[in-house]
Amino acid sequence: MLKTLYARLAAVLVALFVVIGVIHVAISSSVIERYWQELTQHFNRDLATRLLMDGKLVVDGRLDQDALKATFDAYMEINPSIEIYLLDKVGNILSFSAEPGKVMLNKVDVQPIHDFLKGDSLPVLGDDPSSGLRRKTFSAAKVYSDGEHQGYLYVVLRGKNYDTAEQQLKDTYVWRLSAWAVLGSLGFGLLAGLLLFHLLTRRLQRLHRTMEQFAGSDFSHYEPCFSGVKAAKDEIDELGGLYDDMAERIVSQLDQLKSQDRLRRELIAQISHDLRTPLAVVHGYLETLHMKGGELDTANREDYLDSALHQSSRLKGMVEDLFELAHLEARDTCVQSEPFALPELLQDVVMKFKLEADKRDITLYMDPPSVVPFVMADIALTERVLDNLIGNALDHTPTGGTVRLGLNNGEKTVRVSVSDSGEGIPAEELDRIFEPFYRSKHKKDKRKGHAGLGLAIAKKIVELQQGHLSADNSVEGGAIFTFALPVAEQ
Repeated sequence: MLKTLYARLAAVLVALFVVIGVIHVAISSSVIERYWQELTQHFNRDLATRLLMDGKLVVDGRLDQDALKATFDAYMEINPSIEIYLLDKVGNILSFSAEPGKVMLNKVDVQPIHDFLKGDSLPVLGDDPSSGLRRKTFSAAKVYSDGEHQGYLYVVLRGKNYDTAEQQLKDTYVWRLSAWAVLGSLGFGLLAGLLLFHLLTRRLQRLHRTMEQFAGSDFSHYEPCFSGVKAAKDEIDELGGLYDDMAERIVSQLDQLKSQDRLRRELIAQISHDLRTPLAVVHGYLETLHMKGGELDTANREDYLDSALHQSSRLKGMVEDLFELAHLEARDTCVQSEPFALPELLQDVVMKFKLEADKRDITLYMDPPSVVPFVMADIALTERVLDNLIGNALDHTPTGGTVRLGLNNGEKTVRVSVSDSGEGIPAEELDRIFEPFYRSKHKKDKRKGHAGLGLAIAKKIVELQQGHLSADNSVEGGAIFTFALPVAEQ
């Protein structure tokens, strides 16, 4: 029944208003009652004294019944709610003005009378002989006979006639109107509170609907919860903003997972394709040697063995590249950074590839560097990057071309560039050349059967060293690869 937040808040509000209404009625009734008691007793404080002085009710210590009746009739016309009692000093009722048989007490507690005569704060409530249990306001005066205190004249200000009239008044239009006014006020407050609760909770309801729609779309599509809200106004806006951020991240991560899953399938298919050829060649040569080894002469046998060894070497290189890329992507490779002179490393790598460049009639050189600070990087991994970039440049440089290495100082980095004089990189392939197993479809690759992992490995190594590897086409023609390494702190 109370499954929604709004329903629970409404139920709490209704219960709260009912309790407040009951407490309000109780407190108001008590305050009004006490106010009238104090007001009545204050205006009739000297009533008993005036009765004694004006009416001469007490003669020889006894209540003069004729004088009492005449005085009572006179006062009943003015104030029909009073009852008059004559008490002795301990409170025993000696005579009274009420109707016979309606007086339920024989004695009145005199302590309230003492408090009243001492002038204690009003109202002071005393016994009502005609009702028994109720205590009411009164007026009292001491009765003297021959100069001696004989008792008290005790006047109940709101007697039984007053109670009857009060009960009748409560049943009249005035009381009903007051009750309806209270109920109307509480009802209006309740409706206003429910409306305010609805206005406050509708954003939560909208957030709930948005989250349900997001879950129903299998977390693949979401609508912003509070579109157009520039700044959080309260906790609900903050919650909506957090949901939007969370949903956007979930959708992005799901897209990445889908993309990675697609790449994984393509990777498996490409690996299977690239490994199948050398495996088939090695298997074919070995099978031929096994079946016809005795029939082959020494030269043919050596040719078969050389081809098998070449294919197995190629297969070994591909598997090693795969393992290296897997370790780099899993960040299992330990980077041992240390300060070193980058120009010396470049010169060593140039000398390593110099013989291969000369065989291809390619000029390989490094521009004379300016003053270059030490860099903070892993020497072995940086050399691996240079090997991949220079080897890739040699493979895409025609005979008679050049491969050039350069160094430039940045603000907090040293930039290394490897450029060639080849055909360059097609513009549509610039964003894909660092993908594993990607090979250009526009030109013939000189490295037969390579797996297309060199650039992907180089990019991962540079990123592990807090750098970035990029590729572009130079103005003079050919491709240029650039990466940066952080400068070592002095």
